Amino acid sequence: MTTSRTARIAVPLLAALALAGCSFTSNNVSCSSNQCTATLTGEGSEASILGNSLVFAGTQDGRATLSVGDAEVSCATGESVSAGPLSLTCTSVEDDSVELTASLG
Repeated sequence: MTTSRTARIAVPLLAALALAGCSFTSNNVSCSSNQCTATLTGEGSEASILGNSLVFAGTQDGRATLSVGDAEVSCATGESVSAGPLSLTCTSVEDDSVELTASLG
């Protein structure tokens, strides 16, 4: 019982800290102020970033395909793209993973 109660408290607390401009790290996402970095490994992997669900659909020809809500985008290492409410910069694209930086706007 204690574990589920702790999880119910921790998730909203992490969201509140992110909105307040504090830093936090959770699984594959690390946020500070209004910017987050994430590493997604494996097709279909998902992360919650700044209140948005980001899904990694895989890589092809050195480009990572990502979706945020109804928006689907692809980027290569060093490229920046807009996906829904997020601005994404792909910092590293590998065969089965992408590392990115995300911010609102």
